[in-house]
Amino acid sequence: MCRTYLDGEPVHALRPVDLHVEAADYVSVTGPSGSGKSTLLNILGLLDTPTSGSYRVGDVETSNCGAALRGAIRGQLFGFVFQAFHLLPGRTALENVELGMLYGHNGRRQRRRLAMDALERMGMAHRAKADPRHLSGGEKQRVAIARAVAARPRVLFCDEPTGNLDSANTAVVLDVLRQLNTDGLTLVVVTHEPEVAAEATRRLGVVDGVVVES
Repeated sequence: MCRTYLDGEPVHALRPVDLHVEAADYVSVTGPSGSGKSTLLNILGLLDTPTSGSYRVGDVETSNCGAALRGAIRGQLFGFVFQAFHLLPGRTALENVELGMLYGHNGRRQRRRLAMDALERMGMAHRAKADPRHLSGGEKQRVAIARAVAARPRVLFCDEPTGNLDSANTAVVLDVLRQLNTDGLTLVVVTHEPEVAAEATRRLGVVDGVVVES
């Protein structure tokens, strides 16, 4: 369960839920604005801590662990993609991908290799030296996905990954996500778009903090 507080009164942002996400799952999360979708994503991604209950990542009970351990798990196992691309202008696409690994254990040369491998996987190697200001929306999102997967996480959390894209670029990004899942990456995708949710093999709906699997 996760509560927030408004004028001192508790608001149940997310009701109790029993949810298991297995390796290589492709899960979509849909629901109206304010329903609790992002809260669920943030808890699963260890960005927020539940008010009560248990959340295990593998064999680790995370609800009781400190910020350092939560950060270590998040850095080693999880990648994140958001609606806003969060790419730094004035840095090349390759440098933006490298920056996602700056606080990891890889040296500079290995970061460069992993970043270039990720861009190639996204079909963006030819744009490695481009400034994000000169990229299309679809290209920016593919660079953002490359940054998220360069360190080879086990789970990729996506919050409205196609929200800023037209239909053609949405199709490209969905192809990328589909291939990542086929290769074994676990995906959890929050979306308002039915066609994006339809790509998933498991679909969750959230309404008023209640999570239901359809």
